[in-house]
Amino acid sequence: MSLVVAKFGGTSVADYQAMNRCADIVLGNPATRLVVVSASSGVTNLLVELSQADMGDERRLKLLKEIATIQYAILDKLGRPADVAAALDALLSRMATLSARLLQAPSHAMVDEILSLGEQCSSALFAAVLRERGAKASAFDVRQVMRTDSHFGKAEPQIAELKRLATEKLQPLLEQQLLVTQGFIGADADGRTTTLGRGGSDYSAALLAEALEADAVEIWTDVEGIYTTDPRLAPNARPIAEISFNEAAEMATFGAKVLHPATILPAVRQQIQVFVGSSRAPEKGGTWIRHQVEDEPVFRAVAVRRDQTLLNLHSLQMLHAQGFLAETFAVLARHKISVDLITTSEVNVSLTLDKTGSDSAGKGLLTEALLQELSQNCRVRVEDKLALVAIIGNKIATTAGICRRVFEVLEPHNVRMICQGASPHNLCVLVSEAEAGDVVAALHRNLFEGAQDAA
Repeated sequence: MSLVVAKFGGTSVADYQAMNRCADIVLGNPATRLVVVSASSGVTNLLVELSQADMGDERRLKLLKEIATIQYAILDKLGRPADVAAALDALLSRMATLSARLLQAPSHAMVDEILSLGEQCSSALFAAVLRERGAKASAFDVRQVMRTDSHFGKAEPQIAELKRLATEKLQPLLEQQLLVTQGFIGADADGRTTTLGRGGSDYSAALLAEALEADAVEIWTDVEGIYTTDPRLAPNARPIAEISFNEAAEMATFGAKVLHPATILPAVRQQIQVFVGSSRAPEKGGTWIRHQVEDEPVFRAVAVRRDQTLLNLHSLQMLHAQGFLAETFAVLARHKISVDLITTSEVNVSLTLDKTGSDSAGKGLLTEALLQELSQNCRVRVEDKLALVAIIGNKIATTAGICRRVFEVLEPHNVRMICQGASPHNLCVLVSEAEAGDVVAALHRNLFEGAQDAA
């Protein structure tokens, strides 16, 4: 059986009209059997605020009302079918109960359960929209198959167990009907609800596609594929018809918000092609991400990732000694910190950390406990309000003249860090966040607008 997994983001399932556009896409392709949805636009942000333990009761009730208003507006357009109304009432009631408990006895597990309720609401509603259109469709609780560890806020999927459960519980149902399930959430071995981190719905779709050995994953969002850069920064940015897994992984990692950074990993492991397109304008096509592509230009895109932190570590222990970096990375690993870029000198190490989407509730990475532990071995200095700009392409590390073209553009700007050579697919610079927009626009003009090797 040919199988496509389609994922729809928050803006794509924002209201009844948007859900019907998504239904057109799903019903237009008989191979689409599994649909993964995010929470309706705005709901997750409201839930994040609702999960704060220091909230007053008046604000809590106001947030609950705002969330209910979004969901009941869709239910009303459906004509309030009794089964869907009962399911939605139960989810919203659970939301109210958990948020009240959280004020008394906050816990990470409870926060994850609250955050999961947005996806549970939208999956119930979208399945009802599909049934209204004549499809045999049901909502499926992804927690039955999406097994994770117990690291609440940013749980790690257990790939082998996910595959076993998906084959056992999900595959047989897909042969009989359309299933709508939730992105972003899972459950640990004890059945407790977990979340995969902000933006994890794309990742969920790719993980499920991998487990089911699907033919393709479709990521439907509010933009028409992947562009050479953010069109808001460079008006002449162009959509890219096709890119490789390696290029897409670099773009997702370094800030192309169209795709969650982890999405590419399951697709690469199973060599599943990924499509990115707009649910508002599916007729305009989008971007295909494939294992092999016909065209591999030197310059493919410019990506930017804001809200970066630079961690500077100074220690004389590094001088003609061994083990300092090993200990530093061990400390970071204990605190679940992933390092992006690194540069070293004899007595200094500089590391960049991506603060975006560190966990589902948006908590920061640099805790007091982490800084204190690092300070035992070195002097620590933290710099923030930085942005990482990445030039993405092919054979960048082995093509002469790349640095000249890039650095002549950067001449008016202060560059805090440069990383190049570790990957043939990127050259990265760290600049002030205030200058990032100008840097991206200037690089795009120089590398893509009228250039022979543009994508």
